[in-house]
Amino acid sequence: MLLRRVIGDALRARRQAQHRTLREVSTAANVSLGYLSEIERGQKEASSELLAAICEALGAALSEVLRDVSDTLALAEDLPPVLVPVGAPAPDSGSGEAAQPAPAPAAEPVPAASAIVRGAPRSKLDAKLSVAVHHDGPLRTTLRATRDRDRDVVLVA
Repeated sequence: MLLRRVIGDALRARRQAQHRTLREVSTAANVSLGYLSEIERGQKEASSELLAAICEALGAALSEVLRDVSDTLALAEDLPPVLVPVGAPAPDSGSGEAAQPAPAPAAEPVPAASAIVRGAPRSKLDAKLSVAVHHDGPLRTTLRATRDRDRDVVLVA
């Protein structure tokens, strides 16, 4: 999870809760509308001075916004992984017993060498479909599927 995205989400949530437009807040914070939009979408890193100006324009203390960001990050760190490799044990349910791994599809067993390793892209190829999974971090995984080698479908979670 990128810090700039969480900060942008927190700023956008506060602005929208006040029913204010990007233009109103950008004018009050003395920042361009486009740059504020990029900050809210997590595409740009805001300096501490700029964050303070945006927070002031929103009528919020910088510490309140950063507390919201901290709470969001803490919750995200406690979430179980979204994608689990075939044959890997599922996250522990907290009952003290280890969770049983999900069974692999009966039609085609998956060799142990194709297990997904964090940080290393892996792919499985057949005549019509190629799938690659890359763990970019604890909360970001990119799945790229190419069908007939001419169309990509990318999912980032």
